[in-house]
Amino acid sequence: MNVLVWHVHGSWMTSFVHGKHRYLVPVTPDRGPYGLGRARTYPWPEDAVEVTPQELAGADVDLVVLQRPEEFDLACEWLGRRVGRDVPAIYVEHNTPKGDVPNTRHPMADRDDLLLVHVTAFNELFWDNGTTRSTVVEHGIVAPTVEWTGELDRLAVVTNEPVRRWRVTGTDLMPRFAQVAPLDVFGMGVAGLPAALAERCGPTAHPVTGYDDLPQDRMHEEVARRRAYLHLCRWTSLGLSLIEAMSIGMPVVALATTEAVVAVPPPAGVLSTRIDVLRDGARRFVEDRSLAARTGAQARAAARERYGLERFLADWDRLLEEEVCASR
Repeated sequence: MNVLVWHVHGSWMTSFVHGKHRYLVPVTPDRGPYGLGRARTYPWPEDAVEVTPQELAGADVDLVVLQRPEEFDLACEWLGRRVGRDVPAIYVEHNTPKGDVPNTRHPMADRDDLLLVHVTAFNELFWDNGTTRSTVVEHGIVAPTVEWTGELDRLAVVTNEPVRRWRVTGTDLMPRFAQVAPLDVFGMGVAGLPAALAERCGPTAHPVTGYDDLPQDRMHEEVARRRAYLHLCRWTSLGLSLIEAMSIGMPVVALATTEAVVAVPPPAGVLSTRIDVLRDGARRFVEDRSLAARTGAQARAAARERYGLERFLADWDRLLEEEVCASR
């Protein structure tokens, strides 16, 4: 099939474009949010091709995958066709609801012209989808090529924009874990994190260091050298970086919130809503590398069994084929 899909979430898109189809990825001269084109920091197959809005007007498109509300009108304009009527459409919801939870209405609620696909069962449960058909396709990842070594008795965190998002990403909790060990924080917008923590929380017992926007393979190499992975997000769908860390073989210390309670089984790490329990778990991993190794091996097995790329692509193939066949 020819599938029109915007480049929005790099890790999810990287998995998605590894399927057997041809993926038309919009590109604009400014490479803005609706025309990023192919990824520059993720390895993508050649079947993901860039197309301009002008080229889409005459393109053979079998199905449109939407990820933001405004993409619906944009796709109608660029294709010159009625999305959901002339060409079938699927809307992928990556995020937990915001606002009046659990009464938040999904922007695609009460529609009969598309299928709403959530990336976690938690999301489908908490969004008010109305009468729109909905289902769940859980994440799948391209397994990192590196393996955990854990030679550094430090804790790794991967998050984006921790200063702006603060309590959402659990940034305010970081100093409490920096009492246990140094924290190395990877992701976008983390360069100003140490200064922000010092200003808002005061000095930390151990340093918090930001590594801003490293290429994915380099980030995996660095994360794998840390003793354990720390997941402090209070309200997030399910960070693919958490699954990637588990797949690398890292033990996990995570808040027991949203989908993390499903993604991280007990043998794979420590989950709790009590910070003292999580800090004790982090301390044990830092002090006992053999314990970290055994727990990380359980995390790797769990992640690769549940979030393997083959299962993810098979689920998506089935959905794409069903939607295209139903429209004929």
